[in-house]
Amino acid sequence: MGGPYGRELKRILLDNGCTFVRHGKGDHEIWHSPITDRNFALDMGTRKRFTANAILKQAGVKERF
Repeated sequence: MGGPYGRELKRILLDNGCTFVRHGKGDHEIWHSPITDRNFALDMGTRKRFTANAILKQAGVKERF
């Protein structure tokens, strides 16, 4: 159930106003960022810091791991 960054990513995204859109394939979820006004994929099994930071960058969130 999710990698080491999955839950923390979700918390940061919610704190920054991002919203869940729908489930994707496997353990992926599609989210929407009001900052960038774009949809992006969130892999709940994210295990690498680089990938977690890339997701935050797509969402327009300044916070990093």
